Amino acid sequence: MTEDQNLNLVFAIGALVLVASALFSRRIGFGEIVRTALAWIAIFVVFIVGFSYQDEILAVWNRVSGEVTGTNEQTVVGNSLRIRQSPDGHFWVDAKVNAQSVRFLIDSGATTTAMTLRTAQSAGVDISDSPFPVVLSTANGSVAAQRGTIQSLQIGPMEAHDLPVVVAEEFGDSNVIGMNFLSKLKSWRVEGNEMIMEPPGTSPPTDI
Repeated sequence: MTEDQNLNLVFAIGALVLVASALFSRRIGFGEIVRTALAWIAIFVVFIVGFSYQDEILAVWNRVSGEVTGTNEQTVVGNSLRIRQSPDGHFWVDAKVNAQSVRFLIDSGATTTAMTLRTAQSAGVDISDSPFPVVLSTANGSVAAQRGTIQSLQIGPMEAHDLPVVVAEEFGDSNVIGMNFLSKLKSWRVEGNEMIMEPPGTSPPTDI
């Protein structure tokens, strides 16, 4: 936990102690005391879990709300695409994979663009049936993934064809734009809380 989270935990424990003291100071039945205490313990547990996993909860909320509402934080300005940083600190982009809408996390630390198996199959991505998967090292350990090809990937004014991709069920709910896409751009950079992508050509959509 961070220092702020530790302080919030201390305040929560103090509040629970005060509530417990108030309960025992009142002349009420033991059963009522137990029920009230259990209710406050449940509230306390939810409070602790919320603060312990606030980053993960925020990331899931941003992903779900973006897909449900259809809103995104990206704007095309001239030939450039500007993507506003999400509250979770990452940059998310709404793309078209073979004309199907797919939400991606932009990760410059990923060598290759990656998709979940379910999303890739739904978008009609060409997935290799080779019995020899590629083994990737991820934050959650090694993952055996299949190679594939995205026939058409469009992000704002940029469009890539026959883009290599790795596909695995173990990727969970996260689709990732990697360096094999970013390196084809004229430039990409972060200015303040915005990521700016510029295609190599001048007239959108530009084939990369």
